[in-house]
Amino acid sequence: MEENNSINTTTQPPEESSGEATPESAAVETVAAESTAATEVKRSASETQPAGEILVAVDNLAKHYGPIRAVDGLSFDVRRGEVLGFLGPNGAGKTTAMRLITGFLEPDSGRIEVAGHDLATDSLAARQKIGYLPENAPAYGEMTVVGFLEFIGEARGIDDIPGAIQRVLEMTALTKVQHQTIETLSKGFKRRVGLAQALIHDPEVLILDEPTDGLDPNQKAVVQQLLANIASNKCIIVSTHILDEVERICSRAMIISQGRILVDSTPQDLISRAPNHNVIRLTLQQDDPALASRLEAQDWCSHVEVRSASSVDIFPAGGENHLVDVLDLIKDVPIQDVHLQEGRLDDLFRNVTEGVTT
Repeated sequence: MEENNSINTTTQPPEESSGEATPESAAVETVAAESTAATEVKRSASETQPAGEILVAVDNLAKHYGPIRAVDGLSFDVRRGEVLGFLGPNGAGKTTAMRLITGFLEPDSGRIEVAGHDLATDSLAARQKIGYLPENAPAYGEMTVVGFLEFIGEARGIDDIPGAIQRVLEMTALTKVQHQTIETLSKGFKRRVGLAQALIHDPEVLILDEPTDGLDPNQKAVVQQLLANIASNKCIIVSTHILDEVERICSRAMIISQGRILVDSTPQDLISRAPNHNVIRLTLQQDDPALASRLEAQDWCSHVEVRSASSVDIFPAGGENHLVDVLDLIKDVPIQDVHLQEGRLDDLFRNVTEGVTT
């Protein structure tokens, strides 16, 4: 379910209020203060951290299946401390790109470096630095969780296998099912087993294809918190269709379609480009036929969409936050409610990919 990213204030009728009556001017100041505070929180959360070294470098990567260009000239770098979200419609090339970066597929052209190792000429050293959770992670159903992780630990050449297993069991909240066979686990638990095997060797680079697929909301929150906890010391690439997940865990988001990069920026910057970013929905307590014209006469107003004689959507020029200006303009008018919309990533996603997908 999508989050409501709007700031809302509603003026209740006097008979429904409790306590001392609040002057309308105080309500206006409260809304303005909430708007400013929300903006400051978002700005603080999106401040760029000091850049770490490049751990994944992709240069002009291409992979074709006959006439289909699954990956078509991708070039990007990902640094330590970054969580890059791969976004795109089905068939955009996200999974193919991940398989190329992890060495499961060979590219037709292009170059990939992982932690300074060329994937083509130093493949083993490069892949030792990677933890990979594929879309449909394979596992031996007859094995217990611990037995499977022991097998992965041996294959990885880990020195302290029991210690590594204990660490990832706790990280992925699998301790209570560690002695169950994998075939008896729910889809969510199986997904977490796949995540545990990707983490067992403490890799510098994590490539996760739909890591929260099949998880319930509580399990998703556990995985999202896990990724947030380990992100500062790793480079993480995540593909997902859950757009609010990108806002929660990613420091960077890349929209891909037909194997090409369409947008590459921070989630907050992408939200700021959304069609309804900083649009103000204003409803008065009484009809005001002149409201739209009064608003459109302001330099900061791009245009107004009239919803009714007492309600309008105000689109700001340049997408800037003009809530204070709106409230100042109508300070003598009784307000029913006002919403400041921050914009939604899914709106931008549809705008960017519409007409590009096949």
